[in-house]
Amino acid sequence: MGMFTPSKNYVGIDIGSTSIKIVELEQAGSGARLVNYGFSETTKFIPSNWHENEKLTANIINEIYKKANIKSRSAVAALPTFSVFSSILNLPNVSKKELASSVHWEAKKVIPLPLEEMILDWKIIKNEKDKSNIKVLLTGAPKSLVKKYINIFKEAQINLMSLETETFSLIRSLIGNDKSTIMMVEIGANTTDVSIVDNGIPMLNRSIDIGGMTITKAIAKNLNISLEKAEQFKYDLGISSMNSDIDVVPKTIIDTIEPIINEIKYAVNLFQTKDKKNTEKIILSGGSVMLPNLANYLSKILDINVIVGDPWSRISYPEDLKPLLHEIGPRLSVAIGLAMREI
Repeated sequence: MGMFTPSKNYVGIDIGSTSIKIVELEQAGSGARLVNYGFSETTKFIPSNWHENEKLTANIINEIYKKANIKSRSAVAALPTFSVFSSILNLPNVSKKELASSVHWEAKKVIPLPLEEMILDWKIIKNEKDKSNIKVLLTGAPKSLVKKYINIFKEAQINLMSLETETFSLIRSLIGNDKSTIMMVEIGANTTDVSIVDNGIPMLNRSIDIGGMTITKAIAKNLNISLEKAEQFKYDLGISSMNSDIDVVPKTIIDTIEPIINEIKYAVNLFQTKDKKNTEKIILSGGSVMLPNLANYLSKILDINVIVGDPWSRISYPEDLKPLLHEIGPRLSVAIGLAMREI
């Protein structure tokens, strides 16, 4: 939907497994203002690899562009967290001259694919406690995946300005300048990504193959209804719980998300053991986090403050859209963070 006459606009495009989300922002003083947004949920439940059809994906992107009246033909996109390898390297007593070769050598140990098949990126993390030990954040993406994204945007005739990992987009939209130790839990359609961010840097990333679709299938089986009806039922449950004081999570959902809870506990304990730091809060994101009373339930069983992230907190928008934007915000978190990259 269009709301403003665009000047210099920035577009974020999040290609998910069951939908594509697009957000267009513009510079507004020192911040950002919402211009347009759009998304395309699949009308039928189809395999998660539907976006491997580059032409189809490009066509869907252009359909959203047209319906949402998005103007800018330059965009930033994100690689799925579960497809990107990420690791913190500790390099003691390494000179600046030897740094690049040392990173490449260590990358061979932590990345399970031949390095000639990967595109590597790395950045030095400030380490005030021990300046003789250089900490490096290493990320590696398969060249084949990057090429696929380039082809999609070429087919769509959109200038792909940059590709980054979803984690960095979420840090931008949900955490901002908060330097405390925070866990982000992104519950997507088919996977859940768990990241612990410290001082604005993702220090630990894990993914499991359980997401919103797993919950939908469990509801469908339990109630003996179709997937489409189960998805609508799940959505209606989440919306009705937004203004409810009843602190109950349906047992079917509790049973289904147990592996996600176990993964969260494991990541919290692992980070505490390795880095001697406690996770101060957990931010939920993704289309399935509006499940009834999920944040309150997780807060109680994990004994950590759990909130649903608000990606609009650093964005200005028309006040009358607030209820709608609050409802759809969690599923647009990545796209919003991508659009914020150039602002």
